Amino acid sequence: MCFFFTLTNPLEEQSLITGLRARDKQTVEYVYDHYSRALFAVISRIISDKDIAEEVFHDAFVKITRKIDSYDESKGRLYTWMANICRNTAIDKTRSKEFSENRKTNSIDDYVYGMESQSGTSEKVDGIGVKELVEHLNEEQKFIVDCIYFQGYTHTEVSEKFGIPLGTVKSRIRAAINVLKRKADKI
Repeated sequence: MCFFFTLTNPLEEQSLITGLRARDKQTVEYVYDHYSRALFAVISRIISDKDIAEEVFHDAFVKITRKIDSYDESKGRLYTWMANICRNTAIDKTRSKEFSENRKTNSIDDYVYGMESQSGTSEKVDGIGVKELVEHLNEEQKFIVDCIYFQGYTHTEVSEKFGIPLGTVKSRIRAAINVLKRKADKI
C-alpha cells in the first residue's frame, strides 16, 4: 500500500494513522514535515539544551513510528498521542543518569566567574557580592558548595562519589553557610 500526498490535499487523521501503521515512507515523511516543529516545541519546554532536545526528538519520533499500533483513536487525537510520547521521552531523559551527570559538570567558576563573560552580567554578580562571599570559604567548603548548590549533587551523592563521610559533607556545608551568612550580613 503506497500513499501519495500533496500539500494542497492534506491528510485526514485517519489516513495518517493508516499510513503510519502501514509503515508508508511518504506518510512518515509527511508527519515529520508537518508535525516536527510542534513536537519539538513540546520537548524544548522540558529540555532547554537544543542539542539534547534534538536527540530526544529523534528518539521520540522513532517511538511514534514503532508504537503506532498501540495508538487508540478512542482515547484521543493522533497529535495528542504523539505529543505525549515526546513529553514522556523528554521527561525520561531528564531523569536519566546521563542527563543528571551532564548537568553536574559545570564548576563553580562557570556559575560565578563565568558570568562575567556574558554581556551585562558582571556588574550584577559584582553588585550582589557573590565573588567576595565565595572567596571567604576555604577550599573544602568551596568544593562542597560547588557540588551541592551549583552542580546539583545531593549530600549523599557527594559522599559516595568523592569518598567523603556523609557527616563531614553536612558539617562542611553547614560551616560554609554560616561563613556566607556572616559575610553577607556585613555587606
